[in-house]
Amino acid sequence: MTTGFETMSTEIEAPAGWRVETRTRLSGVFAILSLVAVAVLAAAPFLVSRGIVQDLFFILTMLALAQSWNLLAGYAGLISVGQQLFVGCGAYALFGFVILAGVDPILAIPLAGLFAMVIAAPAAFFSFRLYGPYFAIGTWVIAEVGRLLFAQWKMLGGGTGTSLPREATRDMLGISLLQDWFGMRAAAAADAMAYWLALVLTALTIGFIYRLLRSKQGLGLAAVRDNETAARALGVDARRLKIAVYLATAFLTGMIGALIYLQKARISPDAAFSLTDWTAYVVFIVVIGGIGTIEGPLVGVLVFFLLQNAFSSYGSWYLLALGALAIVTMLFAPRGLWGLISSRTGWELFPVRRLLRGGSMLHGEKGGPNG
Repeated sequence: MTTGFETMSTEIEAPAGWRVETRTRLSGVFAILSLVAVAVLAAAPFLVSRGIVQDLFFILTMLALAQSWNLLAGYAGLISVGQQLFVGCGAYALFGFVILAGVDPILAIPLAGLFAMVIAAPAAFFSFRLYGPYFAIGTWVIAEVGRLLFAQWKMLGGGTGTSLPREATRDMLGISLLQDWFGMRAAAAADAMAYWLALVLTALTIGFIYRLLRSKQGLGLAAVRDNETAARALGVDARRLKIAVYLATAFLTGMIGALIYLQKARISPDAAFSLTDWTAYVVFIVVIGGIGTIEGPLVGVLVFFLLQNAFSSYGSWYLLALGALAIVTMLFAPRGLWGLISSRTGWELFPVRRLLRGGSMLHGEKGGPNG
């Protein structure tokens, strides 16, 4: 028997007269509505104020971060509390490429993702020798080491950080077109460009995760998450699969971190490697919405945004409210808000379960393809 990705590359063949399906009627309707929603969101910079565009940018980037962490923790079973490492590495890589190498910020974003993925390789070498809570603590320690190292980078401001040159964002790709065609001011054009990039990155992140979960590798990932010992016995290379997911998550998170700090135009080690902003809030979004589902972070990010706007002016009470809500949710809805909705309605907007349909009447009378 072959192992790892070779095993998962084999085709899943249904018995004669039967077919394997994953899509449902509801998911088909939701796909159409999603395309309409993306089109409307793409037009937002022309329809709403700059403040609302910035709010939408925040929602999209937090959603993309939550989906990435959910892939790692909810599907690969790797509970990391060090995702701020990849946000910070991606952000600092963007500043380095722009300030030191003169690369256009738009082109620097995928390069920042690659840099974060390169950093993830040695991080995986150490952290994958740990299991369970030790893995979580290990990822946090590695992220702190990264923060301390980048704080020594004097060319990018050291511990106090630095700012992007105004001309870098003013002259980046697409800004002059927005100014000439739509009469946007430079700041509004930069916000619109960052927002569109966030929309594209979020859509690509969700699309990538959904396609992965529907693939043979997705089946292997689910098997590893549910019972790694049994998955290994069936020939799944669990370690290779986990490392691949870890590196993919680092790449996605690094690009999102670069985009966030492109929009901020100011960076410091404490901000870029913030445990609260880039891991604690992300974990809250996933837990509240529903870990192990694509729909969960969609619900969670909306709840988080509403709570943040409602209670952020209350200081520490805001954090207490988030913590209390997380505890209540885990006690009464351990599968999250979406899990509660799904259990009562049966809805699946991103179905990944494989259903065997069709067959002859004989098969139906016997109860299935095997009789």
